[in-house]
Order: sequence, then C-alpha cells, then structure tokens
Amino acid sequence: MLKTTLSGDGSRTLYCEAAGEHYHSTKDGAFSEALYKHVLPAWQYRIAGRSTVTVLDICFGLGYNTLVLIWYLRQQGYAGRLQIFSPEHDLKLLQGLADFPYPEELAALSPIMKKLAENLACREADLAIEIIPTEARSWLKQFKSSVDIVFHDPFSPARNRQLWTYEYFAELRRIGSDDLLLTTYSTATAVRMGLFENGFHLYENRPAAKVRSATLASLTPLPLNEIDMVLKQQRNPAAASLRDSG
Repeated sequence: MLKTTLSGDGSRTLYCEAAGEHYHSTKDGAFSEALYKHVLPAWQYRIAGRSTVTVLDICFGLGYNTLVLIWYLRQQGYAGRLQIFSPEHDLKLLQGLADFPYPEELAALSPIMKKLAENLACREADLAIEIIPTEARSWLKQFKSSVDIVFHDPFSPARNRQLWTYEYFAELRRIGSDDLLLTTYSTATAVRMGLFENGFHLYENRPAAKVRSATLASLTPLPLNEIDMVLKQQRNPAAASLRDSG
C-alpha cells in the first residue's frame, strides 16, 4: 500500500525516499501544479485550435500531468488527436498507481491508469500514451520523432541534475517542433540560463490561483512579457547554466 501525503489543494501525492522529495509541492497541491503550471499554458499557447499534439511528459511519476491534461481537454471538448510519451524507470511505482487515490476529477480516467500500470501503454481512437521504462536521457538519444510540448517535471536539480543541464535542454530542442513549448515548475536562474542558451524565449508563469510562479519556455515568442536574460547576466555575471561536466 502506497503511503500518500495530503497536499495543499486536497489532492494526494507521495514522498520518494530515494530522491528525498515529494513528487509534488505539498503547498501548491498535486492537482493544482499539474493544471496551472503545465496543462493550462499548454492549452492556451499550443493545443487550442490544433488537430494533433504530441507531448513529452518528463517524468511520468504519479501521472498527474498526463491525466489532468486528458481531463482538461475533455472538459474543453477537444476533438484532436493527443499523443503522449513519458519516460519512467520506476515500474514498481507505476504498477501501484492503478489504485492510487486520485482526486474526484480524475475518477473517470481510472481505466486509462490501469492500462498504463499493466501494459505501459494506452491506445484509444484519439489518444495514444506510451510509458518508456528507462531513464529519460538515454531514451532521448534514440528518439527520432518530434514533440510540440514538454512537461518538464522531474525532481529538483539538487536531486536529479542530469535533467536540468544545458546539454539536456539541447536534446529537448533537437526533438522539438519549431515552436516547442516547455513548462516547468522551476524558476531557478541556472535552469533558465540553460534554456535561454538553447534559444528559448522565457516567461514567468503566474497562475491566477494560489499557486507559486513557474516558467514557460518557447522557441517562438509568446504574447507575454519576456524575461530579459541578457540583463540578468549583466547584473549577475556569475549566472550560468548547469553543465554535464560541472
């Protein structure tokens, strides 16, 4: 039985002993983080009006980002095709999620979660989800397709540095569409520098709800006030991205 933690919005999350962190902010809430930091900006700036969208969910974890995305698109009556890829090497965790106490909004999606827990895949008429049972970076090296959106939601740089470096973000840009959008909870300068140095435009994601700010990164400009990373470098010459070799 998974020992859950009640988060700030009433939804449940878990604590990862190996990483020494919860899978979600216990203050902001697991459901709210997925909705406001990832799903809503993805809908507004990339998905609405498109007939097909491919999402890379880094990493699957408890599946909130993927499930909340599906839930929200159905709420909006989205009629396009959605494809989701998500690396997750902890298969023991995944197999235990079929009975995880997700919030009421996601109850109707339990058949999808059960398929993923059993088969690492779910395919329906306009939906395809594939869980990749491996570490994200090794999989990215051989990924030959293209993605429109990245939900970047691994453990923090202090715990999972390899998924926050300049070289890692370069891999994401390589597999991204020309207007790739990346959403992440991190607002760290080193993380933003890694994205900026790879050609991303950066924006503060300030949700209207009581959820802390996050980051939006896009290869094409968004109708928002862009963060002036050049000015930040001038004011703080020590500001630098994380590097694989550092």
